[in-house]
Amino acid sequence: MAAVAVLAPPASAAIAAAPRPSPYSFPSKPISKIPPLSKITSKLLVSSKTSTSSPSTSSLVEKEERIFFDGGAHYGDLVTNLLLGFTLLWLPLTIAAVSRAFFLRYRFTNRRVTVISGFTGQDRSDFPYSAIKDVQVVPRLIGEWGDIVITLKDGTKVDIRSVPRFRMVSDYCLLMADGASKGSLEQKTGSGPRGF
Repeated sequence: MAAVAVLAPPASAAIAAAPRPSPYSFPSKPISKIPPLSKITSKLLVSSKTSTSSPSTSSLVEKEERIFFDGGAHYGDLVTNLLLGFTLLWLPLTIAAVSRAFFLRYRFTNRRVTVISGFTGQDRSDFPYSAIKDVQVVPRLIGEWGDIVITLKDGTKVDIRSVPRFRMVSDYCLLMADGASKGSLEQKTGSGPRGF
């Protein structure tokens, strides 16, 4: 039996025979650009009431929540307690410092104070600045970090431990609490600034 050779067209002929796309079928500019990761920002929008119409951009800007401080316990608290933890007397305080370092977060925004705790972060306490009656600070070590004790109007005391920059955070809490109480007083009395 004779072998039959099947001849394939040369590769250059196959490429030449393939249909070419029109130069006008591709856009000359990219359709969309993805911004670099450093420029991506996220905004938390809070609305007080729902409406069927879309809110204007000016009302969204007023409701934007800005974060003033977001973090956990100061690292110096953990290091100091670990060094003193070699004594058996200090061991319970060391365990408390380790749990604060790993499972506790504080967030101070322009609207509220949030304390997030627990192994999975499920325990969360939020309260607005209008509920704050008094803010006191207790410096630790040589003033590197400190505790903030917030007294609410219902008598509840919230103890926030080992906060870095605690003086600045407490001043911000007092400022926001004064502003919130003045704003609520103006809304109740109607003596606030009026426009046209």
